[in-house]
Amino acid sequence: ELPPLLLRAVIMGPPGSGKGTVSARIIKHFGMKHLSSGDLLRDNMQRKTEIGILAKSYIDQGQLIPDDIMTQLVLNELKVLDHYNWLLDGFPRTVAQANALDKECQIDTVIDLDVPFDTIKRRLTARWIHPTSGRVYNLEFNPPKVQGIDDITGEPLVQRDDDKPETVTKRLQAYDTQTKPVLEYYRKKGLLKSFSGTETNKIWPHIYAFLQTKLPDVSQKDAATPR
Repeated sequence: ELPPLLLRAVIMGPPGSGKGTVSARIIKHFGMKHLSSGDLLRDNMQRKTEIGILAKSYIDQGQLIPDDIMTQLVLNELKVLDHYNWLLDGFPRTVAQANALDKECQIDTVIDLDVPFDTIKRRLTARWIHPTSGRVYNLEFNPPKVQGIDDITGEPLVQRDDDKPETVTKRLQAYDTQTKPVLEYYRKKGLLKSFSGTETNKIWPHIYAFLQTKLPDVSQKDAATPR
């Protein structure tokens, strides 16, 4: 009797698309192992592994980490997860990485969060800070009583560089340029499953329904109280 096939999934989506939230829900419901290339990289840099030191030297020079280093990092880790269903996040970022991944394992599905640019931009630029106290406002969830002004001191609010529209636009464009070819690569293979929408909570039921055709929901087993 053949062992059941394991699910090999990749999740893609620009920064601010809700990828973190969706990944966490997938892990919780379907018991997949989550492999985030960013976490893996930070972990290796912290532990000062050979590959971590190498990667850090590129980052310190403000360069992108070369494909072969990222690939080696991720593939080493995937060997450890051989007997699990997994969800790969943050990799592959380039077609070269996607090719290298294909040589090692059979990807079943690529979940693409297709969230409009404008929605993400609004979401990512919504944070304003009162520098003296560190109070954080979010224009969508907890806006200041007067726009641009701290509720308590009446002093002006500022935006972190990361949250400024021009920085956010640059990041989104970089993702777009880099990742479009990867999405195309998987689309041609018939593996790309795009989920469009502006709200994570509205996109999620569709992703959930799709994954339920492939894996059982294990979170029900753990739940003593019915949800």
